[in-house]
Amino acid sequence: MARSIALKAIRPKPLSVWEVMIPIIFILGYMRAKADREVFSQNMLFTKKMALEAAFDMIKKNHTKAAVLVGIELKTKELLSSVPDGIYSDAIRQEQLREIDLLIDHYLKLLQTDGDDYASLVLSAYPTREDYRAFQQKLTSIEKQVAQTARRTLGAQTDADMLIRIESATDELRSVEIQQIFDSIPRR
Repeated sequence: MARSIALKAIRPKPLSVWEVMIPIIFILGYMRAKADREVFSQNMLFTKKMALEAAFDMIKKNHTKAAVLVGIELKTKELLSSVPDGIYSDAIRQEQLREIDLLIDHYLKLLQTDGDDYASLVLSAYPTREDYRAFQQKLTSIEKQVAQTARRTLGAQTDADMLIRIESATDELRSVEIQQIFDSIPRR
């Protein structure tokens, strides 16, 4: 999903004359765009991976939610102090902690059910389309808060058009995901 959002959010720049005339320049530009999308995907997955690892530790290592959240708070605090130029603020971090908290509950729910793939886990954990949609709406709301906080933190450096493209692509892909998962239920 992160890669799909990256493809929709990071628009390729128009080809220059030099890229058409000298293929190596085109290849270098393509590789740079691919690297940008990969960095974007990794950044987008940052909170999701932390939450998944925390949920996994809660199940496999018998850690409490409070304990994993303390570990996440320490890790994000270290990150906060290591990122230069005020790009990552404590306000953003606090919003991300809310997102991680919600995601831990979601992943726990999925990990404690039976299924062979993500769709079957969702169907086991969320009995109705509305239940899963409610989770997705909460997640979207928190993600938008993270984006708004980032917008306030970055001020003029914010790429508002990029944020709109990210939100739009995310909403679209989540709607498709919900439809695909819940329309895959065999009819009786």
